Amino acid sequence: MPPTDPSGSSKLEDQRRNARTALEPLILDPSPSSSSSSSGTSRVALLQKVLTAPFSHRKRDSTRILSELAPVIMTPKMMNSTATVSSRNPRPTVTGGSMNRPRMDHFATLGRAPLRLSIGSRRITSRDLEIVEATEQLLNVEVPEPEGVASDVSLLRGFNATVPSAEQSRTRRRQMRSVNAPHIGLRKLGMNARGMLSEEEDHEGRSATSDDDVVFVPRADIGTIKKGKTRGRESLGATKMLGKDELLRQRKEIQRDKENLHVKKSLINSEITEITHKIEALDEIRANLERDLLRFQEEELELDAELEGVKERLEFEQSATNRSSKAPGHDLQLPLSSRHRKGPSFLPSEHDQLPPGVAFMTLESHKTPITALDFSEPYGTLVSASQEDSQPRVWDLFSGSEIGRLRGHGGTVKAIQVESHVCLTGSEDSTVRLWDLRKVDVEDNYGWGEEGEIVSLSDVAEEEEGGRDEESFKPNGIRNVGEKEREDPACMRVLEGHTKAVTAMFFEDKCLVTGASDKTLRQWDLATGQCVMTMDILWAISHQTTSTPNSSLSGSFFAGAVNSLGAFAVPTPPYADDSWDMYEDYVGAVQFWGYGLVSGSGDGAVRMWDMRTGQAHRTLMGHTAPVTCLQFDEIHVASGSLDKTIRIWDLRTGGIVKTLEYDHPVTALQFDTRKIVAATGENGIKIYNRTSMQHSTLLTNGHTKPAERLRYMDRYLVSGARDATMKIWSL
Repeated sequence: MPPTDPSGSSKLEDQRRNARTALEPLILDPSPSSSSSSSGTSRVALLQKVLTAPFSHRKRDSTRILSELAPVIMTPKMMNSTATVSSRNPRPTVTGGSMNRPRMDHFATLGRAPLRLSIGSRRITSRDLEIVEATEQLLNVEVPEPEGVASDVSLLRGFNATVPSAEQSRTRRRQMRSVNAPHIGLRKLGMNARGMLSEEEDHEGRSATSDDDVVFVPRADIGTIKKGKTRGRESLGATKMLGKDELLRQRKEIQRDKENLHVKKSLINSEITEITHKIEALDEIRANLERDLLRFQEEELELDAELEGVKERLEFEQSATNRSSKAPGHDLQLPLSSRHRKGPSFLPSEHDQLPPGVAFMTLESHKTPITALDFSEPYGTLVSASQEDSQPRVWDLFSGSEIGRLRGHGGTVKAIQVESHVCLTGSEDSTVRLWDLRKVDVEDNYGWGEEGEIVSLSDVAEEEEGGRDEESFKPNGIRNVGEKEREDPACMRVLEGHTKAVTAMFFEDKCLVTGASDKTLRQWDLATGQCVMTMDILWAISHQTTSTPNSSLSGSFFAGAVNSLGAFAVPTPPYADDSWDMYEDYVGAVQFWGYGLVSGSGDGAVRMWDMRTGQAHRTLMGHTAPVTCLQFDEIHVASGSLDKTIRIWDLRTGGIVKTLEYDHPVTALQFDTRKIVAATGENGIKIYNRTSMQHSTLLTNGHTKPAERLRYMDRYLVSGARDATMKIWSL
């Protein structure tokens, strides 16, 4: 053993004593709370270990002491605590001979600012450490359940039901129910059934049989089998008995598994509901986008129509200039038809301020239902006629006042067409009259009276002395005036040739086509007033070739509608107010474009004629009642009938493109590329949007009885009804 030096040991003890004295403030803490802190305890133990350790370990342990006492990262919570301690104890105080120092918990935080560390790619800030400090408090906070998603399942319960460990109980029960039985090669049977090799090893050199397929058989059973002894067939489950505790445990596990399934189903149903809501929201967004697309399509059609209208007006102005230069002294200039005009109409700026779909003006003067109407332009001149009245009325649409009347017909006017200052009327007196509306004056009646003329008593006395017939006078001083007494100067020409009522007409430039109840169509030259061609509908019926299989309809229907005297008359289906009428207009409508003529007649047929030969080259059969109105353009023909339908035909194929069905008979229609406007035996006016295929009805401030006649230009509509009034609408 090495010799010992008493003086060296004393020096060592002195060094230990000095170190203990220097570190005593770090070991001892006068506050009672510091003794319970884990950090203080660990530091005391570490220092005691250092003081009692051999000298060779002092350097290493002192390094650990310094690392333990190194400054730590301050969090806001620590800073607040430090500030509180500093404010409470601004400086050390001496009480009872001992100095009160700040708590050792905050020894490393006094006077230091928050620090930031960077670990890897993420920066750790004091905010992160504050969250770590509050972890226990955050875990105790109750988390609210989301509304509408698994409302009957808590988040924790849903988590426990969906984690993979939730299936462990089922796996454990299967393993518990597995029995010891001889190896029967189930996997081999399954792989053979799928046509797979089971005897060979896989590509990694392992056997195709797994450990799960191996069942060990007890040796006793093997020995029994080898000896050839036989025993009765036993159930596989009989070889292993489960105890009561295990069965109770499995019952609880099964119940918990059922609850887990309920949780999973609830979660899936919630997801399905959420997806359904999303689909509905997307459907709504799609519907809005489709509506916007339809609106853009309508705007595109409107722009196309506007462009065509501008081109037509330009051509009209050029042709009007040429006609005026050739015939400067001619009194009556025949304008082009507005039936092909697509717009735009020149409307006052105030028209845009009107609410759409509202009748903003009512014209009241007629006493009986309106039979025909037409106007030259929006806010222009309107001519209307009614039953039991042979004098069509002329209106100023700008002021809504009556200008005058067209006197000369001897029966009800059934057809009217107005173009600029020119008006053509067809009447039950079988004549067609051409009028110059510029010569109509409301102030001068030219000796005409509606029912009579007011005269003075002296005039009555003079005529009594003259021995005139007493039947021509009335006791109230009103004298009847004969129709042939004086000719109306507004009537420019009278066309005679039909033998029965003229019920339909169409003219363009100097060509006029009329249809009458004598079952003929006539073509006229307005410049000379001569009939240049007659087209016989009865001859066309007997020689027609139809485009549809309903060719037998025309003959049978026509035979039932014509009585013994040869007159055509059928009762109309009831209107919306249960009223009805006898329909006697065999030709419901005519229209031509170039050399092509289309007519609708009482046999329910829509016929296409060649005006150069006068022959019907195609008959469109489909209506089951008289055709009352029609219109056509370059591609389609729209026809309305008493069979309560509007049929749209394709001129190229002769087939029906679309059929619109209504509850009452159709008596008037008009269409363009965007809409179809129709009078369908109801008080309101029906509008069908050809782009969106939606139906709407004009009712606000409308008619009180079914509407029967209409005419519109652009966004300006005039309708006439059985209530003897006319309504002006803003579309």
